[in-house]
Amino acid sequence: MFSKLVIFILVSLAAAEDLSFTYNGFRSDDLSLDGIAGVTPNGLLRLTNDTKQNQGHAFYPHPVTFKNSSNGTVFSFSTTFVCAIRSEYAVLSAHGMAFVVAPTRGLPGALSSQYLGLFNETNNGNATNHVFAVEIDTVQSREFHDMNDDHVGIDINGLNSEISAPAGYFASNKTMLVNGQAMKVWVDYNGTEKQIKVSLAPISEGKPNIPLISYMRDLSPILNEAMYVGFSSSTGSILTSHYVLGWSFKMNGKAQELSQLPKLPRIGADKIYKLLTIALPVIFVSIVLVLFLTGVNYAIRKKKFAELLEDWELEYGPQRFKYKELYIATKGFREKELLGKGGFGKVYRGILPSSKIEIAVKRISHDSRQGMKEFVAEIVSNGRLRHRNLVPLLGYCRRKGELLLVYEYMPNGSLDKYLYGQPAITLDWSQRFRVIKGVASGLLYLHEEWDQVVVHRDVKASNVLLDGEWNGRLGDFGLARLYDHGGDPQTTHIAGTLGYLAPEHTRSGRATTSTDVFAFGVFLLEVACGRRPIEAQGSDVSILVDWVFSCWNRGNILVATDRKLGKEFIAEEVELVLKLGLLCSHTEPTARPRMRQVVQYLEGDHTLLPELSLGASATGLAFSHKEGFDDFANGGGYTQSLYVPEPTLLSGGR
Repeated sequence: MFSKLVIFILVSLAAAEDLSFTYNGFRSDDLSLDGIAGVTPNGLLRLTNDTKQNQGHAFYPHPVTFKNSSNGTVFSFSTTFVCAIRSEYAVLSAHGMAFVVAPTRGLPGALSSQYLGLFNETNNGNATNHVFAVEIDTVQSREFHDMNDDHVGIDINGLNSEISAPAGYFASNKTMLVNGQAMKVWVDYNGTEKQIKVSLAPISEGKPNIPLISYMRDLSPILNEAMYVGFSSSTGSILTSHYVLGWSFKMNGKAQELSQLPKLPRIGADKIYKLLTIALPVIFVSIVLVLFLTGVNYAIRKKKFAELLEDWELEYGPQRFKYKELYIATKGFREKELLGKGGFGKVYRGILPSSKIEIAVKRISHDSRQGMKEFVAEIVSNGRLRHRNLVPLLGYCRRKGELLLVYEYMPNGSLDKYLYGQPAITLDWSQRFRVIKGVASGLLYLHEEWDQVVVHRDVKASNVLLDGEWNGRLGDFGLARLYDHGGDPQTTHIAGTLGYLAPEHTRSGRATTSTDVFAFGVFLLEVACGRRPIEAQGSDVSILVDWVFSCWNRGNILVATDRKLGKEFIAEEVELVLKLGLLCSHTEPTARPRMRQVVQYLEGDHTLLPELSLGASATGLAFSHKEGFDDFANGGGYTQSLYVPEPTLLSGGR
C-alpha cells in the first residue's frame, strides 16, 4: 500500500513538472476571472472593457508547481501569448498589461492606472510579494523610472523594472509601437542557466532570432513551490480595452505555437468621429493654452532673473555668474540653505548645477551705483588671490540692487561658533594653534606676498572659516570697501567691527596693514581666551584686551586661557599667543609687529619678541574703561591709555 502511494506521488509530481496548456481562443470556464475581465462571444479574453480607473485579472484556474520544495530550484518554463491594447483615442496612450506569476489568483489590494492591477502604494517593491511579471506598458510612470511610454520590462515584486527595453523587435531592425494591432510575446526562463528571455513581434512575424530582453536572474528565491499564472491589466483616465487572443504555457519545455485565433473587433466610425469632434478641439485648445502660459512664464522668469550688466563688465566674463545659475544652486535662496547672517548680508549654501561644486553665496544689498565699477574691479582682482589659508572667491553677480559674491564652500563653518558659550564641538589647543598660524600666513600673503597690498579691514573669528580638514581660512578680504565705494567720496566711513578697530582707524577712518595687525591681535586673544572682544557684564562692559593685560600685569597671564581647554594645552604656546596678542593690539601703530614678524614668532623664533612693560600711567591696552566704549558707541570716538614697550628681549617677564 505504501509503495503504491509513493508511486502515485511521484507520478503526480512528474505530471506537474511537465504541465502544459494551450488556448487558441477562450471560453469563460477556461480561466479564473476577477475585476472587469471577461470573455467575448467569439473567444477573446477581454481584461478591461472601456472603463476608467479599473482593473481585470485572468489566471489559469489550477496552481502550477514551479519547484519540488520551498528551498528547491525553479524549473524551466515557457509561455507565449498574443495580445492587443486599444485606447479610446489612437493618438493618446493608455496603461498597459502584464503576464504575471503570483502566489494567489487575483491580486488583492492592487490598484489600477500605473499600478497595472499588480501592486499598490504600500506593497510595491515588497520582497514578500513573491511576484514575477513581464509588463507591456504604454504610459511612462516616472515614479517607477519608466524609460518611455512604450516599453517592455521585467518586474520582480514591484513596478520598478529590473530591466526594460523599448517595445520592438530585432528581426528587421525596427521599432514596433503599440497601435491597437495584435502582437505576439514570448517569455522563456531557463532554470539551469537562470536566464530570462523576452521577445516581441507583430502577429504576422515569427519569433525573432535575438530576444528583446535577456536577463540573468535566479527566480528560485522569488517563486514559491506552487504559483498561479495569468494576466493583469488596468485603465486610467482614458478608456482602454486589453485583449488576449491566445495563450500557451509549458513547464520544462517550449510552449506550443498558437494558431486560428479569434479576430479583434473593428474600430468603428463612431470612434473616429469622437476623435475629430472631441479630442482634436481639446488638443488644439490645450496647445494654445500651453503656448500662452509658456509665453507668460518666459516673461516672468526673464524679469525675475534680470541682471545688471554694463559694458565694463564684459572683460570679467569668466568670473561673472548668471543670477539664474545661483538661484538654482541655492534652491531659490530658501531659508533652509541659509548658512548665516552678517554685517554684509546673508550667506547661502548652494551647488552649481553644471559642475556640482559646493559654493557659498553672499547676498549684499547695495543701492548706490557710485564706485561700483571700482569695487567690482577690486573683487575680480581679489578673485585671483590664491593661498591655502584664504577662502577662494570664485566670482560675482550683479542684479538690480544686489551684489552677489560666490565663494568656495567651507563645510565646518566659521570659527566663532566653536569658541563662545557652550559649543557643540570644542577645538583643542593644537587645532586652535594651527588655525592661528594659518590665518597669520594668509594675512601675510595679503600684506606682502601678492602683487598688490590687500588690507583685509575686518579680521575676526567670524570671518575665519574652517574647511573639511579644520584648517583656518580667512574670508571676506576687502569686502569692507563696499561701504566706502557706496558713500559720499568726501565723507570718511569707518568700516569694521567694534572691538577690533585700531585707535588710529577710528580717528582717521583710514585702514592700513597696521590696523589689520591690531585686529589680528584681538583675534589671537579671542582664540586663546574663548571670549568676545567686548562683553556686557551686568551694567559694566568687559574689554578683552584690557582684561588680558591686567592678567599679565598681575604676573599670571595664563589665567586668561579658555577654561574649556582644561589643562590640555602647551603653556609656552598659549603664553606666546597671549603676549603676541597684546603686542599686536598695541595702541601705537609703530609698536606693532608686521605680519612677517608675527609668522616668525608663531613658527618658533621668539628671540626678537619685545618685552611687554608698563608705562607710568598705563591701565590697559585698548579701551580705557567703559567710558571710552560709551563715547565710541555714541559717535564721539574714544580715548585709550597707553603702555610703553621697553626695547628688551622676551626672556621671562610677567
